[in-house]
Amino acid sequence: MRWYVVIFLLTQTVVQAQQERADFEKFFTDHNVQGCFVCLDAGQNRYVRYNPERCRQAFLPASTFKILNSLIGLETGFIADENYLIQWHWVERSIPSLNQDHTLKSAMKHSVVWYYQELARRVGVERMSALVKESHYGNEDISDKIDTFWLEGALRISPDEQVGFLRRFYEFHLPFSRRSVEIVKSILLQEENERYRLYAKTGWAVRTDRQIGWFVGFVERDRSVYYFATNIESSCKEALFGPARIEISKAILRDLNILD
Repeated sequence: MRWYVVIFLLTQTVVQAQQERADFEKFFTDHNVQGCFVCLDAGQNRYVRYNPERCRQAFLPASTFKILNSLIGLETGFIADENYLIQWHWVERSIPSLNQDHTLKSAMKHSVVWYYQELARRVGVERMSALVKESHYGNEDISDKIDTFWLEGALRISPDEQVGFLRRFYEFHLPFSRRSVEIVKSILLQEENERYRLYAKTGWAVRTDRQIGWFVGFVERDRSVYYFATNIESSCKEALFGPARIEISKAILRDLNILD
């Protein structure tokens, strides 16, 4: 077979592995937000996207960075395991669940910013920077304050890059031990039944002119893994913005027959 025929067939395979779903717009307009969605069926090496241009754009990771922050904390030894406790320093916050001591597991569940800020300070700039770069996380830029660079600093990551990072995480292709990855995976579990397991993390960048919301993760189903990232944006600070990230994601995943 001539070389240019081989290239053509390979190109066709790549094209067939990409599907754009413009009809997913309805899930975003129903919640009065703009956004995008990307999902990778790892078994079929097949991507499904809504708004692929935005899927390539980079945004503040906000609390989705807690996935990597947890791995770094475990790998550097500043956290022993998911039960490692950091004491609350009596700084009152508006959400009652934040005003107490937390473990790594509960800090992930309740998205406790102060816990991860304290962890980042303990890890320090040098170790944090090195491991963010080794993980090829987004633009790898943590040049701002060590305890806010993922909230209002220079660090940026695209939805496509989120999916790539999650796949490397799941397949143990990051510079972390299997133990660290398994611990973080366990605390990302959101729901499970006899048909599937959903692992995910929310993110909400509020220290910007326009709010940026995330819901990223993966689903194990029928011996397959589906990685996804949902990104939404709004100029209005509405109470429904937070739930919208999750509701949009689950609606699309149900449409794709990944969730029931």
